[in-house]
Amino acid sequence: MIAASFNAYIYHPMYNALAFLISVVPGGDVGLAVIILTVLVRIILFPLAFSASRTQRAMRAVDPELKALREKLKDNKEALARETMALFKKNKINPFASIFFIVVQIPIIIGLYWVFSAEGASLVFDPAILYSFVEVPSAASLMLFGVFDLSGKSIVLSVLVAVTQYFYASLLMPIAPVSTGKSFQDDLSKSMHIQMRYVFPLILGVIAYAISGVIALYFLVANIFGILQELVVKRLHDKQGVSR
Repeated sequence: MIAASFNAYIYHPMYNALAFLISVVPGGDVGLAVIILTVLVRIILFPLAFSASRTQRAMRAVDPELKALREKLKDNKEALARETMALFKKNKINPFASIFFIVVQIPIIIGLYWVFSAEGASLVFDPAILYSFVEVPSAASLMLFGVFDLSGKSIVLSVLVAVTQYFYASLLMPIAPVSTGKSFQDDLSKSMHIQMRYVFPLILGVIAYAISGVIALYFLVANIFGILQELVVKRLHDKQGVSR
């Protein structure tokens, strides 16, 4: 059931979208097709990403109030949970927005990986999987713009993935929380900030290198799109702040 749903709604659509894009881009440039496909996917996910980004900013804005509640109600977990949800409701914060955006991307990344691992570097598309209106690409080149070879691992793209992920994380979490040593939540928050800003970019770079140049290209384009998105959200947020 799960496998059938994954194939029907994730794998097959991406497989066909990639085949179609390779057929129409100049020279059958697979890298260019992946860039276009990634941008299309991110545009589709933009409402979720936008909501997640606004939630992150809203959470930072109410963080002092959250710390005050934790200190005031540290011995009453039920009241703390109730007051925390009331604070989120008052400020129109969906605490699960960021998590949901991350979870939604997981099957997409898996689907993209399967698309390339299924066919390998040859990219011989299976007509049985293609929709009736999608033709088998007559030519496919794994040389992005004739420069980067995407058929194997790419150290250059992997480094760029790590660097762009660092800047993306810096926009998402610009200020490191101060750990007082008095609260487990404060210590955990600071630890998570360090891991997401400094450790995760390195991990993502290693993953991008270990899998393939194509997946590295997907991560790179997604990061660049995310950086641009955060800059737009910040500008809109600043305008709203001024208007108030």
